Amino acid sequence: MRAMKTPSDSKKSSSEHVLPTNIVPAKVSFVDVDDDQAGQRIDNFLMARLKGVPKSKVYNIIRKGEVRVNKGRTKPDYKISVGDEIRIPPVRVTEKEAVPKPSNTMTVLLENSVLFENDGLLVINKPPGLAVHGGSGVSLGLIETLRQMRPDARYLELIHRLDRDTSGCIMIAKKRSMLRHLQAALREKSFSGITKVYHALVIGHWPQTCKRVDAPLLKVEVADDERVVRVHPDGKPSLTEFKILQCYSNCSLIEARPITGRTHQIRVHARHVGHSLVGDEKYGDDDFNKQMRDVGVKRLFLHAAELGFYLPDATEKTIVKAPLAKDLAAALKKLVPI
Repeated sequence: MRAMKTPSDSKKSSSEHVLPTNIVPAKVSFVDVDDDQAGQRIDNFLMARLKGVPKSKVYNIIRKGEVRVNKGRTKPDYKISVGDEIRIPPVRVTEKEAVPKPSNTMTVLLENSVLFENDGLLVINKPPGLAVHGGSGVSLGLIETLRQMRPDARYLELIHRLDRDTSGCIMIAKKRSMLRHLQAALREKSFSGITKVYHALVIGHWPQTCKRVDAPLLKVEVADDERVVRVHPDGKPSLTEFKILQCYSNCSLIEARPITGRTHQIRVHARHVGHSLVGDEKYGDDDFNKQMRDVGVKRLFLHAAELGFYLPDATEKTIVKAPLAKDLAAALKKLVPI
Protein backbone atom coordinates (compact mmCIF):
# COMPACT_ATOMS: atom_id res chain seq x y z
CA MET A 1 0.00 0.00 0.00
CA ARG A 2 1.33 3.46 -0.93
CA ALA A 3 2.05 5.72 2.05
CA MET A 4 -0.20 8.80 2.41
CA LYS A 5 1.41 12.23 2.60
CA THR A 6 1.09 14.03 5.89
CA PRO A 7 0.34 17.77 6.13
CA SER A 8 3.94 18.39 7.11
CA ASP A 9 5.08 16.67 3.93
CA SER A 10 3.16 19.13 1.75
CA LYS A 11 4.92 22.08 3.39
CA LYS A 12 8.38 20.85 2.40
CA SER A 13 10.13 22.67 -0.41
CA SER A 14 10.27 20.94 -3.77
CA SER A 15 14.07 20.67 -3.49
CA GLU A 16 13.66 18.41 -0.48
CA HIS A 17 11.81 15.87 -2.64
CA VAL A 18 14.64 15.58 -5.18
CA LEU A 19 16.41 12.24 -4.90
CA PRO A 20 20.20 12.24 -4.46
CA THR A 21 22.01 11.83 -7.75
CA ASN A 22 23.23 8.35 -6.81
CA ILE A 23 19.70 6.98 -6.27
CA VAL A 24 17.32 6.10 -9.07
CA PRO A 25 13.73 4.82 -8.72
CA ALA A 26 13.20 1.38 -10.27
CA LYS A 27 10.00 0.41 -12.13
CA VAL A 28 7.74 -2.60 -11.74
CA SER A 29 9.08 -5.40 -13.88
CA PHE A 30 7.95 -8.90 -14.79
CA VAL A 31 10.44 -11.67 -15.52
CA ASP A 32 9.64 -15.03 -17.09
CA VAL A 33 12.03 -17.65 -15.72
CA ASP A 34 14.05 -19.52 -18.35
CA ASP A 35 16.23 -22.65 -18.17
CA ASP A 36 19.32 -20.76 -17.03
CA GLN A 37 17.51 -19.04 -14.17
CA ALA A 38 15.53 -22.05 -12.95
CA GLY A 39 16.53 -23.88 -9.81
CA GLN A 40 17.81 -20.97 -7.73
CA ARG A 41 16.10 -19.55 -4.67
CA ILE A 42 13.93 -16.49 -5.19
CA ASP A 43 15.95 -14.44 -2.66
CA ASN A 44 19.22 -15.17 -4.49
CA PHE A 45 17.56 -14.41 -7.82
CA LEU A 46 16.39 -11.02 -6.55
CA MET A 47 19.71 -10.08 -4.96
CA ALA A 48 21.47 -10.77 -8.25
CA ARG A 49 19.04 -8.48 -10.11
CA LEU A 50 18.72 -5.73 -7.50
CA LYS A 51 22.36 -4.73 -7.20
CA GLY A 52 22.82 -2.07 -4.54
CA VAL A 53 19.67 -2.99 -2.60
CA PRO A 54 20.41 -4.12 0.99
CA LYS A 55 19.74 -7.79 1.67
CA SER A 56 17.32 -6.80 4.46
CA LYS A 57 15.26 -4.80 1.94
CA VAL A 58 15.05 -7.78 -0.41
CA TYR A 59 13.72 -10.01 2.37
CA ASN A 60 11.33 -7.25 3.43
CA ILE A 61 9.66 -6.95 0.01
CA ILE A 62 9.31 -10.74 -0.14
CA ARG A 63 7.78 -10.88 3.35
CA LYS A 64 5.32 -8.07 2.53
CA GLY A 65 4.13 -9.90 -0.57
CA GLU A 66 5.40 -7.22 -2.95
CA VAL A 67 7.29 -9.91 -4.85
CA ARG A 68 4.86 -12.23 -6.60
CA VAL A 69 5.42 -15.54 -8.36
CA ASN A 70 2.62 -16.40 -10.77
CA LYS A 71 0.57 -13.66 -9.08
CA GLY A 72 0.89 -15.30 -5.66
CA ARG A 73 2.94 -14.58 -2.55
CA THR A 74 6.17 -16.49 -2.06
CA LYS A 75 8.82 -17.31 0.53
CA PRO A 76 12.58 -16.57 0.36
CA ASP A 77 13.52 -20.25 -0.03
CA TYR A 78 11.15 -20.89 -2.96
CA LYS A 79 13.07 -22.37 -5.91
CA ILE A 80 11.97 -20.78 -9.14
CA SER A 81 10.96 -22.97 -12.10
CA VAL A 82 10.92 -22.57 -15.86
CA GLY A 83 7.87 -20.55 -16.88
CA ASP A 84 7.35 -18.82 -13.52
CA GLU A 85 6.36 -15.18 -13.85
CA ILE A 86 8.06 -13.05 -11.20
CA ARG A 87 6.79 -9.59 -10.32
CA ILE A 88 9.56 -7.35 -9.02
CA PRO A 89 8.18 -4.23 -7.26
CA PRO A 90 9.55 -0.67 -7.48
CA VAL A 91 12.73 -0.51 -5.41
CA ARG A 92 15.10 2.39 -5.10
CA VAL A 93 18.46 1.08 -6.23
CA THR A 94 21.80 2.71 -5.63
CA GLU A 95 23.16 3.63 -9.02
CA LYS A 96 26.53 2.06 -9.75
CA GLU A 97 29.53 4.27 -10.22
CA ALA A 98 30.63 4.48 -13.81
CA VAL A 99 32.98 1.62 -14.65
CA PRO A 100 36.06 2.72 -16.59
CA LYS A 101 36.28 1.47 -20.15
CA PRO A 102 38.96 -1.06 -21.09
CA SER A 103 41.74 0.17 -23.32
CA ASN A 104 41.82 -0.82 -26.97
CA THR A 105 45.02 -2.73 -26.25
CA MET A 106 43.33 -4.85 -23.57
CA THR A 107 40.27 -5.43 -25.74
CA VAL A 108 42.37 -6.67 -28.66
CA LEU A 109 44.50 -8.80 -26.31
CA LEU A 110 41.46 -10.57 -24.84
CA GLU A 111 39.85 -11.04 -28.25
CA ASN A 112 43.02 -12.84 -29.31
CA SER A 113 43.15 -14.85 -26.08
CA VAL A 114 40.02 -16.95 -26.63
CA LEU A 115 41.05 -20.60 -26.44
CA PHE A 116 37.60 -22.21 -26.63
CA GLU A 117 34.03 -21.02 -27.07
CA ASN A 118 30.59 -22.51 -27.58
CA ASP A 119 27.08 -21.29 -26.75
CA GLY A 120 27.55 -21.85 -23.02
CA LEU A 121 31.26 -21.55 -22.25
CA LEU A 122 34.22 -19.29 -22.87
CA VAL A 123 37.82 -20.23 -22.01
CA ILE A 124 40.33 -17.39 -22.00
CA ASN A 125 44.12 -17.41 -21.77
CA LYS A 126 44.21 -14.81 -19.00
CA PRO A 127 47.07 -12.32 -19.33
CA PRO A 128 49.32 -11.90 -16.27
CA GLY A 129 48.66 -8.85 -14.11
CA LEU A 130 44.92 -8.81 -14.86
CA ALA A 131 42.67 -9.48 -11.85
CA VAL A 132 39.74 -11.76 -12.60
CA HIS A 133 37.29 -9.23 -11.12
CA GLY A 134 37.26 -5.67 -9.77
CA GLY A 135 37.52 -4.79 -6.10
CA SER A 136 40.24 -4.14 -3.51
CA GLY A 137 41.61 -1.23 -5.50
CA VAL A 138 41.01 -2.87 -8.90
CA SER A 139 38.32 -1.00 -10.84
CA LEU A 140 38.30 -3.19 -13.94
CA GLY A 141 38.97 -6.92 -13.95
CA LEU A 142 38.65 -9.66 -16.55
CA ILE A 143 34.93 -10.28 -16.05
CA GLU A 144 34.01 -6.56 -16.14
CA THR A 145 36.10 -6.11 -19.29
CA LEU A 146 34.43 -9.05 -21.03
CA ARG A 147 30.98 -7.73 -20.14
CA GLN A 148 31.84 -4.41 -21.74
CA MET A 149 33.29 -6.13 -24.78
CA ARG A 150 30.10 -8.18 -25.17
CA PRO A 151 27.25 -5.86 -24.17
CA ASP A 152 24.65 -8.15 -25.76
CA ALA A 153 25.67 -11.16 -23.68
CA ARG A 154 22.85 -12.01 -21.27
CA TYR A 155 25.09 -13.86 -18.86
CA LEU A 156 28.84 -13.91 -18.16
CA GLU A 157 30.10 -15.29 -14.84
CA LEU A 158 33.44 -16.61 -13.60
CA ILE A 159 33.38 -20.36 -12.99
CA HIS A 160 36.62 -20.31 -11.00
CA ARG A 161 39.45 -17.89 -10.28
CA LEU A 162 43.15 -17.33 -10.86
CA ASP A 163 45.43 -15.07 -8.87
CA ARG A 164 46.20 -11.75 -10.52
CA ASP A 165 49.80 -12.67 -11.44
CA THR A 166 48.89 -16.16 -12.68
CA SER A 167 48.40 -16.50 -16.42
CA GLY A 168 46.56 -19.15 -18.40
CA CYS A 169 43.25 -21.01 -18.74
CA ILE A 170 40.20 -19.60 -17.01
CA MET A 171 36.55 -20.51 -17.65
CA ILE A 172 33.63 -18.07 -17.96
CA ALA A 173 30.05 -19.32 -18.15
CA LYS A 174 27.74 -17.85 -20.77
CA LYS A 175 24.74 -19.64 -19.27
CA ARG A 176 23.77 -20.28 -15.67
CA SER A 177 23.21 -23.96 -16.49
CA MET A 178 26.86 -24.21 -17.60
CA LEU A 179 27.98 -22.46 -14.40
CA ARG A 180 26.08 -25.02 -12.30
CA HIS A 181 27.39 -27.95 -14.36
CA LEU A 182 31.07 -27.00 -14.21
CA GLN A 183 31.07 -25.79 -10.60
CA ALA A 184 29.60 -29.17 -9.66
CA ALA A 185 32.37 -30.82 -11.69
CA LEU A 186 34.96 -28.78 -9.78
CA ARG A 187 33.73 -30.41 -6.60
CA GLU A 188 34.04 -33.90 -8.08
CA LYS A 189 37.15 -35.99 -7.42
CA SER A 190 36.22 -38.71 -9.91
CA PHE A 191 36.87 -38.98 -13.65
CA SER A 192 33.88 -36.70 -14.29
CA GLY A 193 35.54 -33.76 -12.51
CA ILE A 194 37.66 -30.97 -13.96
CA THR A 195 41.39 -31.57 -14.34
CA LYS A 196 43.83 -28.67 -14.05
CA VAL A 197 47.48 -28.62 -15.09
CA TYR A 198 49.86 -25.83 -14.10
CA HIS A 199 53.46 -25.13 -15.08
CA ALA A 200 55.65 -23.58 -12.41
CA LEU A 201 59.32 -22.73 -11.97
CA VAL A 202 60.66 -23.63 -8.53
CA ILE A 203 63.87 -22.85 -6.72
CA GLY A 204 66.50 -25.62 -6.79
CA HIS A 205 66.27 -29.16 -8.12
CA TRP A 206 62.92 -30.82 -7.50
CA PRO A 207 63.43 -34.35 -6.09
CA GLN A 208 62.77 -37.14 -8.62
CA THR A 209 60.95 -39.14 -5.95
CA CYS A 210 58.47 -36.39 -5.05
CA LYS A 211 55.43 -37.09 -7.20
CA ARG A 212 52.68 -36.28 -4.68
CA VAL A 213 52.31 -33.90 -1.77
CA ASP A 214 49.46 -34.86 0.54
CA ALA A 215 49.45 -32.23 3.28
CA PRO A 216 46.47 -30.46 4.93
CA LEU A 217 46.24 -26.70 4.42
CA LEU A 218 44.93 -24.11 6.87
CA LYS A 219 44.31 -20.38 6.40
CA VAL A 220 45.78 -18.35 9.27
CA GLU A 221 45.89 -14.65 10.08
CA VAL A 222 49.22 -12.95 10.56
CA ALA A 223 50.15 -9.31 11.23
CA ASP A 224 48.07 -6.46 9.76
CA ASP A 225 45.09 -8.73 9.01
CA GLU A 226 47.05 -10.52 6.28
CA ARG A 227 46.03 -14.12 5.64
CA VAL A 228 48.42 -16.86 4.63
CA VAL A 229 48.04 -20.60 4.06
CA ARG A 230 50.16 -23.11 5.94
CA VAL A 231 50.52 -26.86 6.20
CA HIS A 232 48.80 -27.71 9.47
CA PRO A 233 47.22 -30.88 10.91
CA ASP A 234 43.99 -28.94 11.52
CA GLY A 235 43.78 -27.89 7.88
CA LYS A 236 41.65 -29.24 5.05
CA PRO A 237 42.87 -32.33 3.15
CA SER A 238 44.95 -31.18 0.18
CA LEU A 239 46.67 -33.18 -2.55
CA THR A 240 48.88 -32.07 -5.44
CA GLU A 241 50.63 -34.27 -8.01
CA PHE A 242 53.98 -33.09 -9.36
CA LYS A 243 56.17 -33.98 -12.34
CA ILE A 244 59.55 -32.61 -13.48
CA LEU A 245 59.49 -31.08 -16.97
CA GLN A 246 63.01 -29.61 -17.17
CA CYS A 247 65.91 -29.05 -14.79
CA TYR A 248 68.10 -25.95 -14.97
CA SER A 249 71.29 -25.00 -13.16
CA ASN A 250 69.52 -23.49 -10.16
CA CYS A 251 65.81 -24.22 -10.62
CA SER A 252 63.28 -26.68 -12.05
CA LEU A 253 60.30 -26.36 -14.35
CA ILE A 254 57.57 -28.61 -12.97
CA GLU A 255 54.03 -29.68 -13.78
CA ALA A 256 51.54 -29.43 -10.92
CA ARG A 257 48.11 -31.07 -10.89
CA PRO A 258 46.01 -29.95 -7.92
CA ILE A 259 43.59 -32.76 -7.06
CA THR A 260 41.92 -30.59 -4.44
CA GLY A 261 41.33 -26.87 -4.93
CA ARG A 262 42.64 -25.04 -1.87
CA THR A 263 43.81 -21.42 -1.84
CA HIS A 264 47.52 -21.14 -2.82
CA GLN A 265 47.71 -24.94 -2.80
CA ILE A 266 50.51 -25.37 -5.37
CA ARG A 267 52.60 -22.58 -3.86
CA VAL A 268 52.35 -23.86 -0.29
CA HIS A 269 52.87 -27.51 -1.19
CA ALA A 270 55.97 -26.61 -3.22
CA ARG A 271 57.34 -24.64 -0.28
CA HIS A 272 56.55 -27.55 2.04
CA VAL A 273 58.88 -29.72 -0.07
CA GLY A 274 61.56 -27.02 0.18
CA HIS A 275 61.27 -25.64 -3.35
CA SER A 276 59.23 -22.40 -3.40
CA LEU A 277 57.97 -20.97 -6.67
CA VAL A 278 60.17 -18.40 -8.35
CA GLY A 279 58.69 -14.90 -8.06
CA ASP A 280 56.46 -15.80 -5.11
CA GLU A 281 56.49 -12.75 -2.84
CA LYS A 282 54.33 -14.38 -0.16
CA TYR A 283 55.87 -17.84 0.22
CA GLY A 284 59.13 -17.55 -1.71
CA ASP A 285 62.74 -16.43 -1.28
CA ASP A 286 63.21 -12.67 -1.71
CA ASP A 287 66.93 -12.91 -2.49
CA PHE A 288 66.43 -15.59 -5.15
CA ASN A 289 63.50 -13.67 -6.64
CA LYS A 290 65.66 -10.57 -6.94
CA GLN A 291 68.32 -12.62 -8.72
CA MET A 292 65.76 -14.05 -11.16
CA ARG A 293 64.49 -10.61 -12.13
CA ASP A 294 67.72 -10.23 -14.10
CA VAL A 295 66.60 -13.03 -16.43
CA GLY A 296 63.10 -11.62 -16.77
CA VAL A 297 61.03 -13.38 -14.08
CA LYS A 298 59.29 -10.33 -12.66
CA ARG A 299 56.19 -12.06 -11.32
CA LEU A 300 55.00 -15.34 -9.89
CA PHE A 301 56.10 -18.08 -12.31
CA LEU A 302 52.80 -19.97 -12.38
CA HIS A 303 50.79 -20.68 -15.51
CA ALA A 304 47.46 -22.51 -15.88
CA ALA A 305 48.55 -24.58 -18.86
CA GLU A 306 45.61 -26.94 -19.36
CA LEU A 307 41.99 -27.59 -18.42
CA GLY A 308 40.10 -30.82 -18.98
CA PHE A 309 36.31 -30.99 -18.56
CA TYR A 310 33.18 -32.72 -19.77
CA LEU A 311 30.55 -30.57 -21.43
CA PRO A 312 26.91 -31.44 -20.59
CA ASP A 313 25.90 -34.74 -22.23
CA ALA A 314 29.41 -35.22 -23.71
CA THR A 315 31.10 -38.63 -23.55
CA GLU A 316 34.61 -37.36 -24.33
CA LYS A 317 36.57 -34.90 -22.23
CA THR A 318 37.38 -31.52 -23.79
CA ILE A 319 41.02 -30.51 -23.34
CA VAL A 320 41.99 -26.84 -23.65
CA LYS A 321 45.63 -25.74 -23.53
CA ALA A 322 47.19 -22.31 -23.13
CA PRO A 323 50.72 -21.65 -24.41
CA LEU A 324 53.18 -20.37 -21.82
CA ALA A 325 52.97 -16.60 -21.43
CA LYS A 326 55.57 -14.71 -23.49
CA ASP A 327 57.36 -13.22 -20.48
CA LEU A 328 57.82 -16.62 -18.86
CA ALA A 329 58.84 -18.33 -22.10
CA ALA A 330 61.45 -15.63 -22.75
CA ALA A 331 62.86 -16.06 -19.24
CA LEU A 332 63.24 -19.84 -19.69
CA LYS A 333 65.38 -19.30 -22.79
CA LYS A 334 67.93 -17.46 -20.65
CA LEU A 335 68.31 -20.35 -18.20
CA VAL A 336 70.91 -23.10 -18.54
CA PRO A 337 69.30 -26.55 -18.90
CA ILE A 338 70.97 -29.63 -17.41
